[in-house]
Amino acid sequence: MTAIPLGRTRRTSLVSAVCALVVTGTGLLAGCSEDPDAGTNGVGKLPADKIQSKSRAAAESAEAVRLAGTVVTNGRTYKLDMRLKSGGGSGSVTSKGVAFGLLRIGEQLYLKADAEFWNHADSGKDASTSGALDGKYVKVPQGDPSYKKFSGFTDKDVLLDGLLTLHGALATDGHHEQDGTRTIRITGDEGSGGTLDVSLEGTPYPLRLERAGGAGTLTFSSWGKDFTLTEPKKTETVDYGKKLPTS
Repeated sequence: MTAIPLGRTRRTSLVSAVCALVVTGTGLLAGCSEDPDAGTNGVGKLPADKIQSKSRAAAESAEAVRLAGTVVTNGRTYKLDMRLKSGGGSGSVTSKGVAFGLLRIGEQLYLKADAEFWNHADSGKDASTSGALDGKYVKVPQGDPSYKKFSGFTDKDVLLDGLLTLHGALATDGHHEQDGTRTIRITGDEGSGGTLDVSLEGTPYPLRLERAGGAGTLTFSSWGKDFTLTEPKKTETVDYGKKLPTS
């Protein structure tokens, strides 16, 4: 029979039970602390506004991050899975059931999608256009409206600055857990202004965000873990010109 590892909640309950029952000559057993911030980075003891400022500072100073989840903007939902750093970013975006890839290296943005994506575009071209662009890295001209719309998904500073904001009166909302990491949760206007879980282990990075008004939920991971952005091969690249098909 294979032993099943105890989850943190079960371990905590077991430790609490043992601590309640076993008393040494000098008090409870070592490790039986009632302090939920024992062994943490200490931000859980701070006021909510200080926690938010420390998590924002940590995010800004990190060289890289992976961001995944949903963002609702202008009534449209985007599902994101992006890796970001100062020099650019890469990953996938899904909207209205259609997925496409984004890659930005410096100022050059590429969009990669299949024929289904391009078939949704009003290109003014014949049907062969979608086939020619299918699976290719299409260069997005900086003057194209698509550049401004999609490059923001690849810009770490712009994206985090727009997301890591809670609205209304800030408050703490207890200790929680995100993928096995202990967190302290802060809220804006008791949750209606959004909630943010901040790591209590190591650097106080943001780990999970619920945006105000149901505008999406995002998780953050791989903070500070660098990755490589590789220029597509010329055989895989299409320079469409001054303007992409509009969707």
